[in-house]
Amino acid sequence: MPSDPQPLRVDAAGEPLRLLAVHAHPDDESSKGAATVARYVSEGVQVLVVTCTGGERGDILNPALDTPENWQNIATLREAEMARAREILGVQQQWLGYVDSGLPQGDPLPPLPEGCFALADVTQAASRLATIIRRFRPHVLTTYDENGGYPHPDHVQTHNISLPAVDLAADPDAAGVEGEPWQVLKVYYHMTFHRSRAVALDEVMHEHGLDSPYRERLKGWPEDPTQAARLTTFVPCGDYFAVRDDALRAHATQIDPDGFWFAVPLALQQRAWPTEDYQLVKSRVPTFVPEDDLFAGIDTHDGSSVDAWFYSI
Repeated sequence: MPSDPQPLRVDAAGEPLRLLAVHAHPDDESSKGAATVARYVSEGVQVLVVTCTGGERGDILNPALDTPENWQNIATLREAEMARAREILGVQQQWLGYVDSGLPQGDPLPPLPEGCFALADVTQAASRLATIIRRFRPHVLTTYDENGGYPHPDHVQTHNISLPAVDLAADPDAAGVEGEPWQVLKVYYHMTFHRSRAVALDEVMHEHGLDSPYRERLKGWPEDPTQAARLTTFVPCGDYFAVRDDALRAHATQIDPDGFWFAVPLALQQRAWPTEDYQLVKSRVPTFVPEDDLFAGIDTHDGSSVDAWFYSI
């Protein structure tokens, strides 16, 4: 991590820039956008992570911790892991208060458990998130696309509530939302796990005579120009990959330290693909894609009202 002090990032009114990252489970904040967050924190950006569920129905993916005692205490463990990860990343964090839905397995899929996040009323959940938006007043919000990044029901539900929450937060007549209205200026989807990145990491591993964890999965991963076209924003953050990895390791029940996440040496990742990538979904400030900054255009925005989205899917 660079040691040189960075200038504080502020908007045109002189207020610190603020980023709200909406995630489904504890550990998602460390596997998606963590290096971006660490970079912005170092630049004086205020970051709040909203974690929709407690991860109570998650698996234990680290063989060294797969014990009956840890299964019995999984909710407490995941809360403690989240506390450590947010300390490493330097962020604030708030629970949205829902219960993990689990990942249904089988054919046919079993029904989702009663009372879980994926079955929650979307308007009510969006209203909860909108209240947090009004209190924190983020300039930028990041979330998942319509597929959830991958089709876990909690990730899809996170998508389902995020854009409505942005609209509710800005609506002075919205019922059930506390606080003064606030307009988020830019909304992004996480897009880091895409084929071009996997190809680059695979190639750099083979250049150095190493076994690539991507070779087999690329065989069944055809090129998709439509998906590639969704990539609009590439945030340089390779200097913060080590912080990301430390935050990942903090989620010890979820991350195998000898597993996939760390199979490509850090220096090779920084060389082959030193960005985390996003799709710009909505913007109320003028911007041009491709971008290299989630806050592009905001530092010159004067805070005046804008009636229409400049950029919208």
